[in-house]
Amino acid sequence: MGMTIMYVRYNAQTLEAQPSVSINVIDEDPTRLECKSEQWGTTPKMTLRDMNGVDMTSESDIMEERDKGGILRVSSVIPIKQEFNVFSCLMRSFSPGVSGWMLAFWSLFAVCVTVAALLVFKWQKMQEHSASYDPKVYFLRLCYLRKEYEIINDPAVKRTTPKALQSYSREDLLKLTEYFKPNLVFILKFKISYILQTLVTKQILTSNEAKIVKAKQESEGTKGVQLFIDEMMSKDGMALVSLWEALDEELERCPKQNLHEIIMEVTESGKKLLVEIQTNVHLPPLEPHIKDLHETHRLAVSESIRTLDDRSSFPGDSHMRAVDFETQYTELIVIKDGSWVDWDQFLNNESLYAEVVEEWIEERCVRIWDEQLFKTPGGINPSNTALVIGKAGIGKTTIVQKIMFDWARGSHYQRFAFVFLFKFRDFNFLDDGKEPRMSLNELIVSHYKYLGHGRLGEILQQPNSLLFILDGLNDYKHILNLYHWPLCSDPNDDVPLSILFTSLVRMTLLKGCSVLITSTPTALHSLGYSVNLGAVILGFVPEKRLTYFKKMLGDENLGVQAMRYVEQNAVLYSMSFNPSYCWIICAVLKSHFTTPEKEREPAPKTVTELFVMFLHNILTSHREEAKDQRTILIKLGKMAYYGVDKGIHIFSEKQQMSAFGLQPYLSSPFLSAFLHKEGTLKHTTYTFICPKLQEVVAACSFYLDPSGDIEELLVRLNSCNNDRFNVLTLFLVGLTRPSISETLEGILGEFDKKTAVQILEWVKKKALDKPYYICSRKNGLQMYHWFYETQNEKFTKDLMWKELIFLIEDTLSALDCAMLDFVIRCNGECETLHLNYSDLSPDCFRRLAPCLSVCKSVILDSCRLTSGCCAGLSLALAAPHSQMTCLSVSHNKLDDSGVRLLCEGLRSKNCKLEDLNLSGYYLTSGCCAALSSVLSCPHLPLKYLFLNYNHSLGDSGVHLLCEGLMDKKCKLEALGLESCGLTSTCCAAISLAVSAEHSRLTNLSLDYNHLGDSGMHLLCEGLKNKNCKLTYLSLKTCHLTSGCCAALSSVLSSSHSQLTDLLLNDNKLEESGLHLLCEGIRSENCKLERCR
Repeated sequence: MGMTIMYVRYNAQTLEAQPSVSINVIDEDPTRLECKSEQWGTTPKMTLRDMNGVDMTSESDIMEERDKGGILRVSSVIPIKQEFNVFSCLMRSFSPGVSGWMLAFWSLFAVCVTVAALLVFKWQKMQEHSASYDPKVYFLRLCYLRKEYEIINDPAVKRTTPKALQSYSREDLLKLTEYFKPNLVFILKFKISYILQTLVTKQILTSNEAKIVKAKQESEGTKGVQLFIDEMMSKDGMALVSLWEALDEELERCPKQNLHEIIMEVTESGKKLLVEIQTNVHLPPLEPHIKDLHETHRLAVSESIRTLDDRSSFPGDSHMRAVDFETQYTELIVIKDGSWVDWDQFLNNESLYAEVVEEWIEERCVRIWDEQLFKTPGGINPSNTALVIGKAGIGKTTIVQKIMFDWARGSHYQRFAFVFLFKFRDFNFLDDGKEPRMSLNELIVSHYKYLGHGRLGEILQQPNSLLFILDGLNDYKHILNLYHWPLCSDPNDDVPLSILFTSLVRMTLLKGCSVLITSTPTALHSLGYSVNLGAVILGFVPEKRLTYFKKMLGDENLGVQAMRYVEQNAVLYSMSFNPSYCWIICAVLKSHFTTPEKEREPAPKTVTELFVMFLHNILTSHREEAKDQRTILIKLGKMAYYGVDKGIHIFSEKQQMSAFGLQPYLSSPFLSAFLHKEGTLKHTTYTFICPKLQEVVAACSFYLDPSGDIEELLVRLNSCNNDRFNVLTLFLVGLTRPSISETLEGILGEFDKKTAVQILEWVKKKALDKPYYICSRKNGLQMYHWFYETQNEKFTKDLMWKELIFLIEDTLSALDCAMLDFVIRCNGECETLHLNYSDLSPDCFRRLAPCLSVCKSVILDSCRLTSGCCAGLSLALAAPHSQMTCLSVSHNKLDDSGVRLLCEGLRSKNCKLEDLNLSGYYLTSGCCAALSSVLSCPHLPLKYLFLNYNHSLGDSGVHLLCEGLMDKKCKLEALGLESCGLTSTCCAAISLAVSAEHSRLTNLSLDYNHLGDSGMHLLCEGLKNKNCKLTYLSLKTCHLTSGCCAALSSVLSSSHSQLTDLLLNDNKLEESGLHLLCEGIRSENCKLERCR
């Protein structure tokens, strides 16, 4: 069922009070619409019409109700028959007396009150959850609430957008739409329903056309949205104006940064934006001889980028072939300005990074594309310097190649006549380790020799048309400090490269040129200067991962099959956002799924399995040509470990390759399967094709060569305080698994068993040294990742405490949850799983759910759970051997639908739950019938139920609950109904429940409800009953006065009363009421021990 757009218009005149009109979808039945109005003096005439103006009044049910003062309340309910209905509700009465301006005043007042209430409500929700989130990573939830408020109140957006749109010609709007098309496609993927509804209202689309567009978007994703935008561009100018107006209205309805940025540019930039678009697609004017050099340079760049090594040919494939860059390239997610995140810490946690990225890109980040890296707010006056950061292997160099490719073919960055690419790694091995010196002229000519012989001078005379790309700052072994002084200003000055690059950035050299720097976050500290952080590369989102799988595997069905397996495996899924790891996964799964089913080994589950299978594919495919694979792998492994230890991932042919005895094998295809070779200015360098491949080869060397001294390494691991050896340790532990080592032993020969024993003993000592039953990400969770890599259930169980207690108040990733699930299920039981404030996503919870049935106490308060998680909880409760006796899911947005799902598990004969906490703010009376039926379930041992702070539960909900409480099969002993919106209306039902013959209720909390004296009198009737077993009664802030104290006193003096605790704080009982209470307390029948 799609959303319904509702317009309310009314012409109302009354005797005194101005009537209010509202129109709402009924919660209990979203297929019905209610139009209601109050404060009428005379009966109004009501008319309901649909979007086509057809009178629908005859199909509605109209009800009238007059209060004691004679004021009339009118309501009408009408069925909703189609997805894109637009209704109007018209009520009229012709009693004289109220002017039109008074009507307008009260209408405006009502709108202001509503907006203020919504803002206060949102602020309260923020306060409730402010303590729930990791301040370093999740403060964006607070930050973006502020930004949304700023967007709402931005005067530039409020009123000028429609006017600005009218100032554009159709041709201009087409240019704008084409320019922003990638942004619009991204936004509309999430918001298309609202936009379509607006366009239907504006009569640009019919209801049927909107349904077709929506169906295409759901079935085809991005492609379906692109087709919709193309269709809108093919219509007349009014259609385009309406599309942009719909986007503007959507911004007011739901302000998001991505949409705000676009509207700001369209509103503020005007004709300047169109000029910027024009300059981005057309070259600047050039002299004929400069244009010839430009063409020569463009062809050279095009040739270098056009074809790449075939990354779709994996180890074991029969041939290599050239692949067109455009065919191979898969779009990466890039966001604007990531200065609000502690990237240094955050990017090191791979699993958490992968988890949060998917949420950020829609809600909290401004997404940009590679052609927008130099943009500033408003789209004009682009910055001259941009910094692009990202993890190793995430695609920084690929983005650089994409920029060069687009420039060379004339699609983007055409305001630059020349683009020069330099890689920091090329300068590491010049001048025997000293920082090299050269002039800018010399630097450019050394890379682009056709610009020599005096040709370069005139090119440098137009710095505004030059772009310098400096790729891989993190690879540079010298320090680039942008605060360095003095700087150079002459392209012929011979200076250290760090000064040369700094001079370009600081614009003392070639003022007006543009500079793009790429780096990992860890290298940013050396800059020491504020550089515009143009973008952060986040890798692939799920849709693009699937695209990449299909491209790399060369078969759509195979790609879907592989992606489905990856989604089921938390380890592989947490890695698949990174293109370099994604390539490894594709290589392994292609080999796996193309092997006949009877001959297949199990698909990889762990990181070690994945990389060992990849290693096995290399060994198998090069077995004939490399007879001494073990020798080569040992040498390669020793060099890999040296790199891990020293933080090196670029190896020089003349230095490291020679020092570790690998020079004789440089021409070997076997070695080429591990290393990527690249020629620099004077040296040839090698890097492992994937960062983790270096780590696994290093780990293998300790098993292949016992002289590697594993004991010394383990001592170092004990004293290491940083994360440098984390991945190496993971592989060392994973390789202890016999089935893993056997995979490689068939080709490489025997692995050293003593090494495996030593490593497992080390893990055992680490596990027993510290109480990992109370853990955080830094200690215990890392240990559980090691256990998971071993897949050794007995080893894991032997190291766990018999009564496991997990107390983790930390942000967990889906991978962390999968590790926890493995460890808990290995142990077979868990005393307490306490994950308060852990911020569990639906995927996290899905990974964790299987182990919940063996946990006795599960505490998941304030974990951002939703109704979708309740199916998993229900299954855990109903599992054949479920051990869960306590479940607390308070302050989560489970909603009524979630509780109804939960109740299905509670009704199971297998359920052993005794304590259930559903406190929070999101439940209404809609879930109470299900809860009531649970209370009367004969198999359920539920004793404690807490529903506190569900303000919308109300009297009707409690009436339903009391039906279950009165059932003789109900075993409930404690009930919490604090701040549930209760009044005296429900007190009779509660009274009957507590006095029921079979009632076992001993504890009842009704704090912060408006029961009043009348409600208390009703309640006391039940409290005096001989069947009442209440010993604890809390009535704090229940609006009680001295008027109820006589009744309470009679309860206390009753011979049947069992009350030992009575809490009456914050009620206005006054001295007279206290005197009455004291009379009851003095009675010999009174059993009260505490009264407040």
